[in-house]
Amino acid sequence: MNLASAFRYHWNVHLIGPTVLRAVRWREELFSAAPKGWLMEHLAPPLRINPRMHELVSRHYLRGRYAHLRDKVAWVTSGAPSEFLRALGFYVLYPENHAALCGTARRAVELCGYAEDNGYSRDLCSYARTDLGAFLAGVTPVGRLPKPDLLMACTNICQTVLCWYRVLAHYLNIPLIVIDTPFIYEHAEEHALRYVQRQLEAAVPVAERVAGRALDERRLRRITHLSKEACELWMQVLERARHRPAPLSVFDQFLQMAPVVELRGETATVDFYAALLRELDERIAHGVGAVRHEKARLLWDNLPVWYRMRSLAELLGKRGAALVASTYTNAWAELAEWIDPENPFESAARVYLHPILNRGTGDKLKTMQAMIEKYELDGVILHSDRSCKPYSIGQIDQREQLFHACHVPALLLDADHNDERSFSEEQVSTRLEAFLEMLGV
Repeated sequence: MNLASAFRYHWNVHLIGPTVLRAVRWREELFSAAPKGWLMEHLAPPLRINPRMHELVSRHYLRGRYAHLRDKVAWVTSGAPSEFLRALGFYVLYPENHAALCGTARRAVELCGYAEDNGYSRDLCSYARTDLGAFLAGVTPVGRLPKPDLLMACTNICQTVLCWYRVLAHYLNIPLIVIDTPFIYEHAEEHALRYVQRQLEAAVPVAERVAGRALDERRLRRITHLSKEACELWMQVLERARHRPAPLSVFDQFLQMAPVVELRGETATVDFYAALLRELDERIAHGVGAVRHEKARLLWDNLPVWYRMRSLAELLGKRGAALVASTYTNAWAELAEWIDPENPFESAARVYLHPILNRGTGDKLKTMQAMIEKYELDGVILHSDRSCKPYSIGQIDQREQLFHACHVPALLLDADHNDERSFSEEQVSTRLEAFLEMLGV
C-alpha cells in the first residue's frame, strides 16, 4: 500500500468516518435517554444500546468502502467458517447480512427487481435476488460494497448459496472456496468430521495465495477465542428472556444479532454483548419487559420478516403476547460450547457441520420442544418462509407434534423474509388475531 492510499484509508476509516458515526450515536443516545416521544404504549422504548449497535455495524460497512486501499476482501455465506479468513487479514462481508439490511430498509423489492430483469426467477431466495440485484445494479443502502477478491460458500445452510456464489465467481472471475457439509440425520460420523476438516485445511493455501501472506496460528487461536466468547455472551443475552417479563423480545434479538453473525472474532463484538447484558440486567432489576403487560410467551421459528418487524411487534404487543425465543437467533449461540481455540480446524469442522439447517427436521423439533420448556412458552409461530425451503420443510408435521407432545398450539404463517410482494397484511393480521384469541390474550 502506497503512502497516499494509506493516508486515505486512515483518514476515512480511523478519523473522519468514526467521528461522524460517533456524533450520530451520541445524538441517538440523547433521544433514547429521554424517550418522551415514544408512542407505543404496549411496548417498552428501544434498548439504549441500539445506537451503539448501529455505530458498530456502520463502521464495518465504512471500512468496507475503503477496504481495497489496504485489505483483501472475502464474501462468505452466513454459515461459513470465517475465522481463518480474518486471521489472514481479509475484510469479511456476509451478503446475507447485507440483504437483511436491505430488507429492513425496504429496498429489497427494488433490488430483487434488478435481478429478475436480468433473468433470475422470482422463485429464487430473496436474499440471493437482493444481493445479485445490488451487484448487477451497483445500488445498495450502505453506499458501496467492496468488490471481493475471494468467495467462500458453505453448504450447511442450503444448496442455493452454492449456485449463488458460482454466479458471482463467474461474473467476477475470482476464486471460490466451497466447504461441503454432509447432512446430519441423527449424529455426525467421524468420517464426516474428518471430511469437513480436510476441506478447511485445504482452503488455507488458496486463501493464503489471495491474501499474500501465511496464516498465523496464534492469531487464528485468538480470533477463534473471541468468536467463542461472543457466541457464549449471545447465549446469555438470549437466556435473559427466561425472566418474566422478558427484558427483550425476539424483535430485539433479530436486530442485535448482526454483530455475532458478521463480526465474530472481534473484540468490539465481545464488548458490545457484555454491555447489552448489563442493560438487560438493569431492566430485569427494575421489572421492565419488552412487552409492558406480558400475558403470553411465544416462540418464533425461521427467519424474520425484515420489512414488517415493527408492525408485527405492535400487533403482538397490543395483545400482551411476547415473542421471547427464536430458533433462528438461538442457532448463533447453541454451538458455542464446541468451539475450541486450541484446535481451531477440528472444532470448526464440528461446529459448522451442526447448524440447525444441516440437521434433520426431527432434531429441529427437539430443539423447539426444549425451548418451549426452557422459556415456559404458551405458543409457537412457524414462519413458513417462501424463500427458505430448508428452514420451512416439515413445519406442518412439527405443528402437530408440538401440540401432541408439549400441548402447545402453533400457527403456520405464510410470508417471505425479504420480498414483501409475498406478504399479505390482511391475511397475516387475521391469522395472528385468531391465534392470539385462541391463546386467550
